[in-house]
Amino acid sequence: MSRIGRKPINIPAGVEVNFNDGVITVKGKNGTLKRDIHPNMTVSIADNAITVARPNDEKKNKSLHGLTRTLIANMVTGVTEGFKKELEVNGVGYRVQKQGKNLVMNLGYSHQVTVPETDDIKIEVQGTNNILIHGADKQKVGQFAAEIREKRPPEPYKGKGIKYIDEHIRRKEGKAGKGGKK
Repeated sequence: MSRIGRKPINIPAGVEVNFNDGVITVKGKNGTLKRDIHPNMTVSIADNAITVARPNDEKKNKSLHGLTRTLIANMVTGVTEGFKKELEVNGVGYRVQKQGKNLVMNLGYSHQVTVPETDDIKIEVQGTNNILIHGADKQKVGQFAAEIREKRPPEPYKGKGIKYIDEHIRRKEGKAGKGGKK
């Protein structure tokens, strides 16, 4: 039995969970999330807990068991607490600011890079070089953060660019000086 898959998911107060026709809907203070569940998986809701079961021990069903349970747990966490990613912008003259619902970044290009905020993803700017992205859907928050990081990924020589706050950039040594051995 999958250790993760067999754990029940507790439903906190203020969260409403429905499972109809292979679609699970989780509603909470941060919004509503929906997800299709694989037809092999059986989801049951009882006593303020969600349990996921599999029909047999085939490899595919074993894989889906833990995955399904984790996806549902992330939905419950998303509608109660939400998920966030922090990005840091490093570089001389690199700045970020929020203008209305747009994130405007000066990243050393000849133009400003503008990224609009979406309905389910919120952007906050802290200072001139920190970006906080938060929302209810873990996958969308991570994808949005990756797309912002892609605008100017960190480079290994000076460390300039956009990186996650907990990311470590492996630094490289520059070219050896002129002259060298003759």
